[in-house]
Amino acid sequence: MIRVGVVGYGLAGRVFHAPMISAVEGLELAAVVERSGRTAEQAYPGITTYPSLDAMLGDATIELIVIATPNTTHAPFAMQALAAGRHVVVDKPAGITSAEVADVIATANQHDRLFIPFHNRRWDGDFQTLQKLLREQALGRVVYLESTFDRWRPAPRRGVWREDGTPGGGILLDLGTHVADQALQLFGLPEGVDALVVSERDNAVTDDAFTIRLRYPQLTVTLGATALAAQPRPRFTVRGTHGGFVKLGVDPQEARLKETGRVVDPGWGEEPSSAWGMLAVDVDGGMVSQPVKTIAGDYRRFYAGVRDALLGKAAPPVLATDALRVSRVLEWARQSSAERREIPCQWNDGLAAK
Repeated sequence: MIRVGVVGYGLAGRVFHAPMISAVEGLELAAVVERSGRTAEQAYPGITTYPSLDAMLGDATIELIVIATPNTTHAPFAMQALAAGRHVVVDKPAGITSAEVADVIATANQHDRLFIPFHNRRWDGDFQTLQKLLREQALGRVVYLESTFDRWRPAPRRGVWREDGTPGGGILLDLGTHVADQALQLFGLPEGVDALVVSERDNAVTDDAFTIRLRYPQLTVTLGATALAAQPRPRFTVRGTHGGFVKLGVDPQEARLKETGRVVDPGWGEEPSSAWGMLAVDVDGGMVSQPVKTIAGDYRRFYAGVRDALLGKAAPPVLATDALRVSRVLEWARQSSAERREIPCQWNDGLAAK
């Protein structure tokens, strides 16, 4: 049994990490860092609550530390835990700059520990379904993909660090990490990045909308998000030489976790047929449309992969260099928006993944 400590019990720790860790065989949610209160103990009786990461690291039985704190602390806390000989999972973004992520990777290599970024939306059902369609070449050669993550939050939340101007906040580092990671998983490394990163809402003090265009040979990928989507765009729109695919709505796991705090039913991650995407393909010159059943999403697969990686049975479910590459894409997007030009991608990781 691998004992796990979660640092932070806000949205990330409470909704995403603790429920998934406690639901995966071979992992034990042993401790949580809460600076004030002991709410985690109410949900998970028997765990230990620590006031700080320093205190948690005093428990030598905890092998894996999960960093689920505000973004500016991700890299410093990860490096502290790695230097103390612990493996780490770091909520996205792994660092607020690519230099920070590179420092975490170097620290992990130095101490021969695993640093695993929490890019959980690889296990969204809609993304898994899209991957399957592309593997099967159901659309022919894909020429365009649009991936959007829209919300309706017209008033900035000044009491929330993501929106109050605190460094590391904003929608680009938040939702941008997800959509960029998914794009790189589907198509690899782009040749150029052209972007617009803006603040659209009244009185906004951080970015709350972006459009990023990734240029590939014979392929364009557009990534977008906004907090002013009264009518959200499709989650995925794909065009290919044989047809197209459109998927509305978002994976249901986050909403379900906010309701229940646990994995509570055998149909976890399943979508109703009304939420399935629509595939349209050319058959003998005529367009034939049909719904495509969404593969059930399951964030537990991330932590099952973490368990197997720590036991030496498999590679990590997300590589450390994946976080570094995503961070560079987002930095180029910000640079492109500021300079109003496409930024050529210079890929020179120069670091081995752990």
